[in-house]
Amino acid sequence: MSSPRILVADDDPTILEAVSDALEDIGASVVRASTGAELIEHLGAHGPFDLVVTDVSMPWMSGLQAMHSVRTAGLPTPVIVITALEAERVADQVRTLGRNAVLMRKPFALAELQETARSLLRPA
Repeated sequence: MSSPRILVADDDPTILEAVSDALEDIGASVVRASTGAELIEHLGAHGPFDLVVTDVSMPWMSGLQAMHSVRTAGLPTPVIVITALEAERVADQVRTLGRNAVLMRKPFALAELQETARSLLRPA
């Protein structure tokens, strides 16, 4: 089986690198984006992806806005939404993305991210 393709979007370069490296460590091929707009652009130009990992708070378009657009376009790609925001509305918005959407609040252990990614990448 070929390595899973994962799109990671975060406007914080340190987090983008740490998350991407952790996912590459489990054998994934990772494409990086630093804005919600880049996330959409990569999905259109380089998709499909097996998993998307996105931060909520990014310039111009949040990760949640980007993923809602992806869902509206009919793409059921599993997603891990990461955020430092505590607002309950964030959890509600993630739930509207479907059963294959997981919310992880920062700070989280990279091992936890890896296990969550593995579980979403397993065939149902």
